[in-house]
Amino acid sequence: MAPVTDSVRKETGRDAVKLSSPEDLRRARERVQALLAEPLTEDTAVQVALLNNRGLQAAYNDLGISEAEYVQTSLPPNPALTLGSTFGSPGNFAEIGFQLVGNLLAIATLPRRTEIAKREFEEARYRAVATTLSLTVDVRRAYVRAIAAQQRLALLEQARQTADASAQMMRQLGETGAANKLDQARVSAFYADLSAQVAQARLHVAGTREALNRMLGLWGSDLAYKLPPRLPALPAAADMLADVEVEAMRRRVDLIILRYEIVTLAKSVGFVDATRYMSFLELGLGYRNEAESNEAGERSTKNRYGLDLGIVIPIFDRGEARVTAARETYMRAINRLIERSVNARSEARVAYTTYRATHEIARYYQTRILPLRRQISAEVLLRYNGMLVDVFELLIEERERITANVASLDALRDYHLAVADLQAALIVGGLVPPSGVINTTPPPETIPLGL
Repeated sequence: MAPVTDSVRKETGRDAVKLSSPEDLRRARERVQALLAEPLTEDTAVQVALLNNRGLQAAYNDLGISEAEYVQTSLPPNPALTLGSTFGSPGNFAEIGFQLVGNLLAIATLPRRTEIAKREFEEARYRAVATTLSLTVDVRRAYVRAIAAQQRLALLEQARQTADASAQMMRQLGETGAANKLDQARVSAFYADLSAQVAQARLHVAGTREALNRMLGLWGSDLAYKLPPRLPALPAAADMLADVEVEAMRRRVDLIILRYEIVTLAKSVGFVDATRYMSFLELGLGYRNEAESNEAGERSTKNRYGLDLGIVIPIFDRGEARVTAARETYMRAINRLIERSVNARSEARVAYTTYRATHEIARYYQTRILPLRRQISAEVLLRYNGMLVDVFELLIEERERITANVASLDALRDYHLAVADLQAALIVGGLVPPSGVINTTPPPETIPLGL
Protein backbone atom coordinates (compact mmCIF):
# COMPACT_ATOMS: atom_id res chain seq x y z
CA MET A 1 0.00 0.00 0.00
CA ALA A 2 2.94 2.33 0.63
CA PRO A 3 3.81 2.72 -3.11
CA VAL A 4 0.17 3.58 -3.80
CA THR A 5 0.12 6.16 -1.01
CA ASP A 6 3.38 7.72 -2.19
CA SER A 7 2.21 7.96 -5.82
CA VAL A 8 -1.10 9.56 -4.85
CA ARG A 9 0.59 12.05 -2.54
CA LYS A 10 3.07 12.95 -5.25
CA GLU A 11 0.31 13.73 -7.77
CA THR A 12 -2.35 15.24 -5.51
CA GLY A 13 -0.67 16.19 -2.24
CA ARG A 14 -3.38 14.26 -0.38
CA ASP A 15 -3.25 11.10 1.75
CA ALA A 16 -4.71 7.83 0.52
CA VAL A 17 -5.54 5.53 3.43
CA LYS A 18 -6.56 1.89 3.53
CA LEU A 19 -8.97 1.26 6.38
CA SER A 20 -8.07 -2.15 7.77
CA SER A 21 -9.04 -1.99 11.43
CA PRO A 22 -11.57 -0.34 13.75
CA GLU A 23 -8.81 2.01 14.86
CA ASP A 24 -8.23 3.09 11.25
CA LEU A 25 -11.96 3.68 10.85
CA ARG A 26 -12.09 5.77 14.02
CA ARG A 27 -9.17 7.96 13.01
CA ALA A 28 -10.56 8.42 9.50
CA ARG A 29 -13.96 9.31 10.90
CA GLU A 30 -12.50 11.94 13.22
CA ARG A 31 -10.50 13.43 10.39
CA VAL A 32 -13.51 13.56 8.06
CA GLN A 33 -15.63 15.30 10.70
CA ALA A 34 -12.88 17.86 11.28
CA LEU A 35 -12.71 18.58 7.55
CA LEU A 36 -16.49 18.85 7.23
CA ALA A 37 -16.66 21.34 10.09
CA GLU A 38 -15.17 24.01 7.82
CA PRO A 39 -16.37 25.08 4.36
CA LEU A 40 -14.97 22.56 1.92
CA THR A 41 -12.21 23.59 -0.40
CA GLU A 42 -11.39 21.58 -3.48
CA ASP A 43 -8.43 19.94 -1.77
CA THR A 44 -10.30 19.10 1.42
CA ALA A 45 -13.13 17.60 -0.64
CA VAL A 46 -10.57 15.32 -2.29
CA GLN A 47 -9.18 14.37 1.11
CA VAL A 48 -12.65 13.53 2.43
CA ALA A 49 -13.24 11.27 -0.57
CA LEU A 50 -9.91 9.51 -0.06
CA LEU A 51 -10.86 8.82 3.55
CA ASN A 52 -14.56 8.10 3.18
CA ASN A 53 -15.30 6.63 -0.26
CA ARG A 54 -15.94 2.91 0.25
CA GLY A 55 -15.69 2.16 -3.46
CA LEU A 56 -12.07 3.25 -3.22
CA GLN A 57 -11.60 1.00 -0.20
CA ALA A 58 -12.99 -1.89 -2.26
CA ALA A 59 -10.29 -1.18 -4.87
CA TYR A 60 -7.70 -1.37 -2.10
CA ASN A 61 -9.21 -4.71 -1.07
CA ASP A 62 -8.66 -5.90 -4.65
CA LEU A 63 -5.03 -4.91 -4.23
CA GLY A 64 -4.89 -7.00 -1.04
CA ILE A 65 -6.35 -9.97 -2.92
CA SER A 66 -3.71 -9.56 -5.63
CA GLU A 67 -0.98 -9.52 -2.98
CA ALA A 68 -2.37 -12.71 -1.45
CA GLU A 69 -2.34 -14.38 -4.87
CA TYR A 70 1.27 -13.31 -5.35
CA VAL A 71 2.24 -14.83 -2.00
CA GLN A 72 0.32 -17.99 -2.85
CA THR A 73 2.10 -18.33 -6.20
CA SER A 74 5.51 -17.90 -4.62
CA LEU A 75 4.98 -20.93 -2.35
CA PRO A 76 6.31 -24.36 -3.48
CA PRO A 77 3.59 -26.87 -4.45
CA ASN A 78 2.44 -29.21 -1.74
CA PRO A 79 3.50 -32.86 -2.18
CA ALA A 80 0.80 -35.53 -2.54
CA LEU A 81 0.78 -38.65 -0.38
CA THR A 82 -0.86 -41.85 -1.66
CA LEU A 83 -1.43 -44.93 0.45
CA GLY A 84 -2.07 -48.44 -0.91
CA SER A 85 -2.66 -51.92 0.42
CA THR A 86 -2.74 -55.24 -1.49
CA PHE A 87 -3.85 -58.67 -0.24
CA GLY A 88 -3.67 -62.00 -2.07
CA SER A 89 -2.49 -65.61 -2.25
CA PRO A 90 -0.67 -67.96 -2.21
CA GLY A 91 -0.22 -67.75 1.48
CA ASN A 92 -1.40 -64.70 3.31
CA PHE A 93 0.24 -62.15 1.09
CA ALA A 94 -0.14 -58.54 2.13
CA GLU A 95 1.51 -55.41 0.82
CA ILE A 96 1.23 -51.97 2.36
CA GLY A 97 2.90 -48.94 0.87
CA PHE A 98 2.77 -45.22 0.43
CA GLN A 99 4.12 -42.82 -2.13
CA LEU A 100 5.11 -39.18 -1.79
CA VAL A 101 4.59 -37.43 -5.13
CA GLY A 102 5.75 -33.94 -6.07
CA ASN A 103 5.21 -31.93 -9.25
CA LEU A 104 8.73 -31.44 -10.59
CA LEU A 105 7.67 -28.91 -13.20
CA ALA A 106 5.99 -26.71 -10.60
CA ILE A 107 9.10 -26.82 -8.41
CA ALA A 108 11.51 -26.14 -11.28
CA THR A 109 9.48 -23.21 -12.58
CA LEU A 110 8.72 -21.70 -9.18
CA PRO A 111 11.20 -18.77 -9.47
CA ARG A 112 9.88 -17.84 -12.90
CA ARG A 113 6.24 -18.06 -11.86
CA THR A 114 7.01 -16.02 -8.77
CA GLU A 115 8.61 -13.30 -10.88
CA ILE A 116 5.54 -13.18 -13.17
CA ALA A 117 3.21 -13.03 -10.16
CA LYS A 118 5.28 -10.19 -8.73
CA ARG A 119 4.94 -8.23 -11.96
CA GLU A 120 1.18 -8.81 -11.92
CA PHE A 121 1.04 -7.56 -8.34
CA GLU A 122 2.91 -4.41 -9.33
CA GLU A 123 0.37 -3.91 -12.12
CA ALA A 124 -2.37 -4.19 -9.50
CA ARG A 125 -0.63 -1.47 -7.50
CA TYR A 126 -0.72 0.90 -10.43
CA ARG A 127 -4.38 0.04 -11.02
CA ALA A 128 -5.07 1.07 -7.44
CA VAL A 129 -3.17 4.32 -8.09
CA ALA A 130 -5.21 4.88 -11.25
CA THR A 131 -8.48 4.25 -9.38
CA THR A 132 -7.48 6.72 -6.68
CA LEU A 133 -6.43 9.43 -9.12
CA SER A 134 -9.62 8.91 -11.16
CA LEU A 135 -11.64 9.49 -8.01
CA THR A 136 -9.76 12.71 -7.21
CA VAL A 137 -10.46 14.04 -10.71
CA ASP A 138 -14.15 13.13 -10.44
CA VAL A 139 -14.37 14.81 -7.04
CA ARG A 140 -12.84 18.02 -8.41
CA ARG A 141 -15.35 18.06 -11.26
CA ALA A 142 -18.30 17.37 -8.95
CA TYR A 143 -17.05 20.08 -6.57
CA VAL A 144 -16.84 22.68 -9.36
CA ARG A 145 -20.28 21.77 -10.71
CA ALA A 146 -21.88 21.93 -7.25
CA ILE A 147 -20.51 25.41 -6.50
CA ALA A 148 -21.29 26.69 -10.01
CA ALA A 149 -24.89 25.48 -9.68
CA GLN A 150 -25.14 27.13 -6.27
CA GLN A 151 -23.72 30.40 -7.60
CA ARG A 152 -26.04 30.35 -10.59
CA LEU A 153 -29.02 29.92 -8.28
CA ALA A 154 -27.92 32.91 -6.21
CA LEU A 155 -27.54 34.98 -9.37
CA LEU A 156 -31.02 34.13 -10.63
CA GLU A 157 -32.60 34.68 -7.23
CA GLN A 158 -31.06 38.14 -7.09
CA ALA A 159 -32.42 38.91 -10.56
CA ARG A 160 -35.84 37.63 -9.55
CA GLN A 161 -35.90 39.91 -6.51
CA THR A 162 -35.22 42.88 -8.78
CA ALA A 163 -37.93 41.72 -11.19
CA ASP A 164 -40.33 41.29 -8.27
CA ALA A 165 -39.72 44.87 -7.15
CA SER A 166 -40.25 46.08 -10.72
CA ALA A 167 -43.48 44.11 -11.03
CA GLN A 168 -44.81 45.57 -7.80
CA MET A 169 -43.87 49.10 -8.85
CA MET A 170 -45.51 48.58 -12.24
CA ARG A 171 -48.64 47.30 -10.55
CA GLN A 172 -48.79 50.42 -8.35
CA LEU A 173 -48.28 52.62 -11.39
CA GLY A 174 -51.05 50.75 -13.11
CA GLU A 175 -53.39 51.45 -10.19
CA THR A 176 -52.68 55.17 -10.60
CA GLY A 177 -53.08 54.98 -14.36
CA ALA A 178 -49.40 55.76 -15.08
CA ALA A 179 -48.75 52.33 -16.62
CA ASN A 180 -50.83 50.49 -19.16
CA LYS A 181 -51.88 46.87 -18.87
CA LEU A 182 -49.46 45.68 -21.58
CA ASP A 183 -46.43 46.94 -19.66
CA GLN A 184 -47.78 45.47 -16.44
CA ALA A 185 -48.26 42.07 -18.11
CA ARG A 186 -44.75 42.15 -19.65
CA VAL A 187 -43.09 42.82 -16.32
CA SER A 188 -45.19 40.18 -14.55
CA ALA A 189 -44.36 37.60 -17.24
CA PHE A 190 -40.67 38.43 -16.93
CA TYR A 191 -40.87 37.83 -13.19
CA ALA A 192 -42.75 34.54 -13.70
CA ASP A 193 -40.18 33.27 -16.21
CA LEU A 194 -37.37 34.12 -13.84
CA SER A 195 -39.18 32.25 -11.07
CA ALA A 196 -39.36 29.16 -13.26
CA GLN A 197 -35.63 29.40 -13.98
CA VAL A 198 -34.94 29.77 -10.27
CA ALA A 199 -36.87 26.55 -9.64
CA GLN A 200 -34.85 24.75 -12.33
CA ALA A 201 -31.61 26.09 -10.87
CA ARG A 202 -32.61 24.92 -7.40
CA LEU A 203 -33.24 21.43 -8.79
CA HIS A 204 -29.84 21.50 -10.48
CA VAL A 205 -28.20 22.49 -7.19
CA ALA A 206 -29.74 19.46 -5.49
CA GLY A 207 -28.54 17.13 -8.26
CA THR A 208 -24.96 18.40 -8.36
CA ARG A 209 -24.68 18.36 -4.58
CA GLU A 210 -25.90 14.78 -4.42
CA ALA A 211 -23.32 13.82 -7.05
CA LEU A 212 -20.66 15.34 -4.81
CA ASN A 213 -22.13 13.56 -1.77
CA ARG A 214 -21.76 10.22 -3.51
CA MET A 215 -18.12 10.94 -4.32
CA LEU A 216 -17.43 11.92 -0.73
CA GLY A 217 -19.33 8.93 0.68
CA LEU A 218 -21.48 11.14 2.92
CA TRP A 219 -24.93 10.61 4.39
CA GLY A 220 -26.97 11.52 7.45
CA SER A 221 -25.76 14.44 9.53
CA ASP A 222 -22.59 14.77 7.43
CA LEU A 223 -24.67 16.23 4.59
CA ALA A 224 -24.85 19.55 6.43
CA TYR A 225 -21.37 20.57 5.27
CA LYS A 226 -20.93 23.96 3.63
CA LEU A 227 -19.51 24.91 0.28
CA PRO A 228 -17.98 28.29 -0.59
CA PRO A 229 -20.53 30.65 -2.17
CA ARG A 230 -18.40 31.31 -5.24
CA LEU A 231 -16.01 29.52 -7.55
CA PRO A 232 -12.32 30.37 -7.16
CA ALA A 233 -11.36 33.51 -9.02
CA LEU A 234 -9.97 33.26 -12.51
CA PRO A 235 -6.16 33.50 -12.45
CA ALA A 236 -4.60 36.37 -14.28
CA ALA A 237 -2.96 34.07 -16.82
CA ALA A 238 -3.13 30.42 -17.76
CA ASP A 239 -0.11 28.23 -17.10
CA MET A 240 2.23 27.55 -19.99
CA LEU A 241 3.24 23.92 -20.47
CA ALA A 242 6.25 23.38 -22.67
CA ASP A 243 5.37 19.94 -24.00
CA VAL A 244 2.16 18.35 -22.78
CA GLU A 245 2.72 15.23 -24.87
CA VAL A 246 6.01 14.42 -23.17
CA GLU A 247 4.45 15.18 -19.81
CA ALA A 248 1.58 12.78 -20.52
CA MET A 249 3.94 10.04 -21.73
CA ARG A 250 5.93 10.35 -18.52
CA ARG A 251 3.13 10.54 -15.96
CA ARG A 252 0.09 8.69 -17.26
CA VAL A 253 -0.73 5.70 -15.11
CA ASP A 254 -2.66 3.83 -17.80
CA LEU A 255 0.48 3.74 -19.98
CA ILE A 256 2.58 2.57 -17.05
CA ILE A 257 0.12 -0.28 -16.47
CA LEU A 258 0.31 -1.33 -20.11
CA ARG A 259 4.12 -1.28 -20.04
CA TYR A 260 4.07 -3.52 -16.97
CA GLU A 261 1.59 -5.80 -18.68
CA ILE A 262 3.81 -6.13 -21.76
CA VAL A 263 6.87 -7.07 -19.71
CA THR A 264 4.81 -9.62 -17.80
CA LEU A 265 3.39 -11.09 -20.99
CA ALA A 266 6.88 -11.33 -22.50
CA LYS A 267 7.96 -13.39 -19.53
CA SER A 268 4.80 -15.48 -19.85
CA VAL A 269 5.51 -16.19 -23.52
CA GLY A 270 9.00 -17.38 -22.66
CA PHE A 271 7.63 -19.47 -19.82
CA VAL A 272 4.99 -21.15 -21.99
CA ASP A 273 7.51 -21.78 -24.77
CA ALA A 274 10.01 -23.34 -22.37
CA THR A 275 7.45 -25.67 -20.79
CA ARG A 276 5.45 -26.58 -23.86
CA TYR A 277 6.75 -30.20 -23.85
CA MET A 278 6.58 -30.61 -20.10
CA SER A 279 3.07 -29.87 -19.10
CA PHE A 280 3.12 -32.65 -16.56
CA LEU A 281 6.16 -34.12 -14.81
CA GLU A 282 6.01 -35.80 -11.43
CA LEU A 283 8.55 -37.47 -9.19
CA GLY A 284 7.44 -39.95 -6.55
CA LEU A 285 9.27 -41.39 -3.58
CA GLY A 286 7.76 -44.80 -2.75
CA TYR A 287 7.88 -47.27 0.12
CA ARG A 288 6.28 -50.70 0.27
CA ASN A 289 6.13 -53.29 3.03
CA GLU A 290 5.40 -56.84 1.84
CA ALA A 291 4.35 -59.54 4.31
CA GLU A 292 3.83 -63.19 3.31
CA SER A 293 3.20 -66.47 5.17
CA ASN A 294 4.37 -69.84 3.76
CA GLU A 295 2.65 -73.22 4.15
CA ALA A 296 4.43 -73.83 7.45
CA GLY A 297 2.94 -70.65 8.76
CA GLU A 298 6.24 -68.84 8.85
CA ARG A 299 5.83 -65.14 8.15
CA SER A 300 8.40 -63.02 6.32
CA THR A 301 8.43 -59.28 5.57
CA LYS A 302 10.32 -57.18 3.04
CA ASN A 303 10.73 -53.39 2.83
CA ARG A 304 11.13 -51.87 -0.63
CA TYR A 305 11.99 -48.30 -1.62
CA GLY A 306 12.00 -46.67 -5.00
CA LEU A 307 11.47 -43.65 -7.19
CA ASP A 308 8.69 -43.14 -9.71
CA LEU A 309 8.75 -40.60 -12.54
CA GLY A 310 5.57 -39.65 -14.39
CA ILE A 311 5.55 -37.64 -17.59
CA VAL A 312 2.93 -36.82 -20.18
CA ILE A 313 4.13 -37.74 -23.68
CA PRO A 314 3.40 -34.80 -26.04
CA ILE A 315 2.14 -36.83 -29.02
CA PHE A 316 -1.09 -35.00 -29.81
CA ASP A 317 -0.81 -31.75 -27.87
CA ARG A 318 2.67 -30.30 -28.29
CA GLY A 319 1.72 -27.02 -26.67
CA GLU A 320 1.74 -25.07 -29.93
CA ALA A 321 -1.74 -23.67 -29.28
CA ARG A 322 -0.71 -22.37 -25.88
CA VAL A 323 2.43 -20.76 -27.29
CA THR A 324 0.45 -19.16 -30.12
CA ALA A 325 -2.14 -17.83 -27.70
CA ALA A 326 0.59 -16.39 -25.47
CA ARG A 327 2.32 -14.68 -28.41
CA GLU A 328 -0.94 -13.21 -29.73
CA THR A 329 -1.76 -11.93 -26.27
CA TYR A 330 1.65 -10.30 -26.10
CA MET A 331 1.26 -8.65 -29.52
CA ARG A 332 -2.24 -7.48 -28.61
CA ALA A 333 -0.82 -5.71 -25.57
CA ILE A 334 1.88 -4.02 -27.69
CA ASN A 335 -0.67 -2.80 -30.21
CA ARG A 336 -2.89 -1.49 -27.43
CA LEU A 337 0.04 0.36 -25.88
CA ILE A 338 0.84 2.01 -29.21
CA GLU A 339 -2.80 2.93 -29.74
CA ARG A 340 -3.13 4.27 -26.20
CA SER A 341 0.07 6.29 -26.59
CA VAL A 342 -1.23 7.94 -29.76
CA ASN A 343 -4.54 8.66 -28.04
CA ALA A 344 -2.76 9.97 -24.96
CA ARG A 345 -0.83 12.50 -26.99
CA SER A 346 -4.04 13.65 -28.66
CA GLU A 347 -5.93 13.82 -25.36
CA ALA A 348 -3.15 15.88 -23.81
CA ARG A 349 -3.15 18.32 -26.72
CA VAL A 350 -6.95 18.66 -26.62
CA ALA A 351 -7.00 19.11 -22.84
CA TYR A 352 -4.29 21.77 -22.93
CA THR A 353 -5.95 23.61 -25.82
CA THR A 354 -9.27 23.50 -23.98
CA TYR A 355 -7.62 24.74 -20.82
CA ARG A 356 -6.10 27.73 -22.59
CA ALA A 357 -9.27 28.47 -24.57
CA THR A 358 -11.61 28.34 -21.57
CA HIS A 359 -9.31 30.69 -19.66
CA GLU A 360 -9.39 33.13 -22.54
CA ILE A 361 -13.19 32.88 -22.85
CA ALA A 362 -13.74 33.43 -19.13
CA ARG A 363 -11.30 36.34 -19.07
CA TYR A 364 -13.04 37.91 -22.06
CA TYR A 365 -16.38 37.76 -20.27
CA GLN A 366 -14.96 39.29 -17.10
CA THR A 367 -12.87 42.04 -18.67
CA ARG A 368 -14.93 43.00 -21.71
CA ILE A 369 -18.48 41.70 -21.90
CA LEU A 370 -19.66 42.24 -18.31
CA PRO A 371 -18.28 45.83 -18.03
CA LEU A 372 -19.95 46.71 -21.33
CA ARG A 373 -23.23 45.18 -20.20
CA ARG A 374 -23.11 47.16 -16.96
CA GLN A 375 -22.48 50.36 -18.92
CA ILE A 376 -25.35 49.61 -21.31
CA SER A 377 -27.71 48.79 -18.44
CA ALA A 378 -26.88 52.07 -16.69
CA GLU A 379 -27.50 54.06 -19.89
CA VAL A 380 -30.81 52.33 -20.59
CA LEU A 381 -31.97 52.93 -17.02
CA LEU A 382 -31.13 56.63 -17.34
CA ARG A 383 -33.14 56.81 -20.54
CA TYR A 384 -36.05 54.96 -18.97
CA ASN A 385 -36.08 57.36 -16.02
CA GLY A 386 -36.04 60.21 -18.53
CA MET A 387 -38.98 58.55 -20.33
CA LEU A 388 -36.88 58.21 -23.48
CA VAL A 389 -37.39 54.42 -23.66
CA ASP A 390 -40.31 52.26 -22.61
CA VAL A 391 -40.57 49.22 -20.36
CA PHE A 392 -40.06 46.84 -23.24
CA GLU A 393 -36.56 48.13 -23.98
CA LEU A 394 -35.74 48.11 -20.28
CA LEU A 395 -36.76 44.44 -20.03
CA ILE A 396 -34.70 43.55 -23.08
CA GLU A 397 -31.64 45.09 -21.54
CA GLU A 398 -32.30 43.38 -18.21
CA ARG A 399 -32.60 40.07 -20.00
CA GLU A 400 -29.30 40.63 -21.81
CA ARG A 401 -27.57 41.59 -18.57
CA ILE A 402 -28.75 38.45 -16.76
CA THR A 403 -27.82 36.28 -19.71
CA ALA A 404 -24.33 37.76 -19.82
CA ASN A 405 -23.84 37.17 -16.09
CA VAL A 406 -24.96 33.55 -16.40
CA ALA A 407 -22.73 33.01 -19.43
CA SER A 408 -19.76 34.50 -17.56
CA LEU A 409 -20.39 32.13 -14.68
CA ASP A 410 -20.61 29.17 -17.06
CA ALA A 411 -17.33 30.22 -18.66
CA LEU A 412 -15.63 30.33 -15.25
CA ARG A 413 -17.08 26.89 -14.43
CA ASP A 414 -15.81 25.51 -17.75
CA TYR A 415 -12.35 26.85 -17.00
CA HIS A 416 -12.19 25.02 -13.67
CA LEU A 417 -13.52 21.85 -15.32
CA ALA A 418 -10.85 22.21 -18.00
CA VAL A 419 -8.21 22.37 -15.26
CA ALA A 420 -9.47 19.03 -13.93
CA ASP A 421 -9.59 17.61 -17.47
CA LEU A 422 -6.01 18.65 -18.09
CA GLN A 423 -4.93 16.97 -14.90
CA ALA A 424 -6.80 13.82 -15.94
CA ALA A 425 -5.19 13.83 -19.39
CA LEU A 426 -1.72 14.12 -17.87
CA ILE A 427 -1.94 11.60 -15.04
CA VAL A 428 -4.83 9.19 -15.58
CA GLY A 429 -5.85 9.33 -19.20
CA GLY A 430 -8.58 7.32 -20.84
CA LEU A 431 -9.68 5.86 -17.50
CA VAL A 432 -11.46 9.17 -16.84
CA PRO A 433 -13.59 10.47 -19.73
CA PRO A 434 -13.24 14.23 -20.24
CA SER A 435 -16.04 16.45 -19.04
CA GLY A 436 -16.40 17.88 -22.55
CA VAL A 437 -16.56 21.50 -21.52
CA ILE A 438 -16.13 22.65 -25.11
CA ASN A 439 -18.49 20.28 -26.85
CA THR A 440 -21.26 20.06 -24.29
CA THR A 441 -21.53 23.61 -23.05
CA PRO A 442 -24.86 24.94 -24.30
CA PRO A 443 -25.08 28.43 -25.72
CA PRO A 444 -25.99 31.14 -23.23
CA GLU A 445 -29.58 30.82 -22.19
CA THR A 446 -31.88 33.65 -23.00
CA ILE A 447 -34.14 34.89 -20.28
CA PRO A 448 -37.55 35.19 -21.97
CA LEU A 449 -39.66 38.28 -21.69
CA GLY A 450 -42.93 36.43 -21.67
CA LEU A 451 -44.05 38.07 -24.89
